Amino acid sequence: MNEQYEIIVVGGGHAGCEASLAAARLGNKTLLITGNKKNIADMPCNPSIGGSAKGIVVREIDALGGEMGRNADKSLLQIKMLNSAKGPAVQALRAQADKITYPKEMLKTLENQQNLQILEAMIEDLIIENNKIKGIVLSDGKKIYSNSVILTTGTYLKSDILVGDTRHREGPHGEKPSNHLSDNLKKYGFKIIRLKTGTPQRIDRNTIDFSKTKREDGDKKQLTFSFDNKAYYDVDKQEPCYLIYTTEKTHEIIRKNLHKSSMYGGLSDIKGIGPRYCPSIEDKIVRFSDKERHQLFLEPESIYYDDIYVQGFSTSMPHDIQEQMVHSLPGLEHAKILKYAYAIEYDAIYPTQLKQTLETKIIENLYTAGQINGTSGYEEAACQGLIAGINASLKLQNKEPLILKRNEAYIGVLIDDLITKGIRDPYRLLTSRAEYRLLLRSDNADLRLMEKGYNIGLVKKSSYDRLKEKQKNIASLTQLLKTTKVTPKKNDYLKQYTTELKDGISLYNLLKRPEITMEHISALTPIPFDKEVIEQVEISIKYEGYIEKANKEAEKMIDLENKKIPDDINYDEIHNLASEAKQKLKEVKPTSIGQALRISGVNPADISILMIYLKKEYNYGNK
Repeated sequence: MNEQYEIIVVGGGHAGCEASLAAARLGNKTLLITGNKKNIADMPCNPSIGGSAKGIVVREIDALGGEMGRNADKSLLQIKMLNSAKGPAVQALRAQADKITYPKEMLKTLENQQNLQILEAMIEDLIIENNKIKGIVLSDGKKIYSNSVILTTGTYLKSDILVGDTRHREGPHGEKPSNHLSDNLKKYGFKIIRLKTGTPQRIDRNTIDFSKTKREDGDKKQLTFSFDNKAYYDVDKQEPCYLIYTTEKTHEIIRKNLHKSSMYGGLSDIKGIGPRYCPSIEDKIVRFSDKERHQLFLEPESIYYDDIYVQGFSTSMPHDIQEQMVHSLPGLEHAKILKYAYAIEYDAIYPTQLKQTLETKIIENLYTAGQINGTSGYEEAACQGLIAGINASLKLQNKEPLILKRNEAYIGVLIDDLITKGIRDPYRLLTSRAEYRLLLRSDNADLRLMEKGYNIGLVKKSSYDRLKEKQKNIASLTQLLKTTKVTPKKNDYLKQYTTELKDGISLYNLLKRPEITMEHISALTPIPFDKEVIEQVEISIKYEGYIEKANKEAEKMIDLENKKIPDDINYDEIHNLASEAKQKLKEVKPTSIGQALRISGVNPADISILMIYLKKEYNYGNK
């Protein structure tokens, strides 16, 4: 095959799907290479989309014109808004997605996409000339040429399945891994690291005693990830999940057999570091030995089969010990294990070797996205794939790249964390990582990002027109509340909910009172706007002071981001710069003072020395 493509995407997971769709939709002749079409958009671990912070990322993907939100909406088993009793900054959607429907719908979308071809093959090497990508080499030696390549190889780089004292060179589902690509990347100068993740058992639904569990239902109102707001499910027919807890017997079994776990003695040659925020059950027992129990969720995987996923119970224990562990759980005393848990160890590249666009610093026009960059989770992978696909396309068109700032999107936080701070274990996005999380809410992702998606060319005009109408209605409702006053005559109604009015007050200021909601306001005057507009206005009024403060802090950050560091700077020439700071600055190569400030090991004194040097050598503050 000697055909020339503009963009080749390697890997058909969540990152690969978004990257190839974005590239093709932006008019590029695109090839998606995957080892097995049946595993495109596969969900090898949990059967969910979204979650804390991650659900906001799915909304951001949708606002930019990506596919994950729309596809998740087509395959919902259950959906709920997490933290609905808390403030809007931490609220996020989480859905159980059908493991049959989700990949089926995504494959259908890919196959119907113009400019996109899918090829089943394995790649083992890259074609590089003068540090610039020219294509890829398949495992059978065939070469395929392209202008850009996006690697989204997931956990398949030299992957090993670990159970007890056994190690098998294979990927999820027992498939053939890529055995040579990571070695070749190392040969080209990339720093390769070894990571580990895992998955729990799947249990036969018919062997579980659900009377010993606590039922967890979805929300009783229609929710969607996509701003198209098209719901495909019946609110009253959502599949339930079930809550259980580990027991003292569970902990005793794990402690007694800890030496048999791959991670705690079963294998002596493990180099991969597991996810800190999604640890195995044996990790939990060791690290949180003071905890009497740990919560687990029994989650349905599909309406088409009876596998139940045991959320929170991943392990690398031998099969016979897993039997004991599972049978020690309430309701699972007689459970039949359909698929045993395992850990998987794999190669990844150290992410400080990436630019903000997700192009590698080492090879021009080579991009990487997803777990190859050291992240965990479907959502983190999908958003990176989308950004890589967009930026690969924009570069080919000689256009400015899409770089999202930390105050603009969780996607911006994720990428900045990866390329600036690097990783030790698989990176998981958390609300606590976002210093401007009040600005980065689930409800306003469209207001933050849809215009960018439209200008790039991924968001349809009909969606963009709806956004403009929404913005207009938000302004109209805000003005209505500012100009409509309520007088003490309304005291009979209001005194049930708030302190008595002495003077007239605008509805805008009345709504600032914590105990007053838009429901109360609508009882005082008609509110002729839809719930999305009402929600936006209520949040913006109630959190006005906090939002203004966050925006001011973000402006200071943007000012530092605008202080650019020249590409040709030689840090070795800067006297008095701490040796650790020098080493980290040379490794990360920050593009701005703002980014340099966020590098671990670079302190404010180093930044002051750097700025003095820039002012002297580059006439820095006078530009």
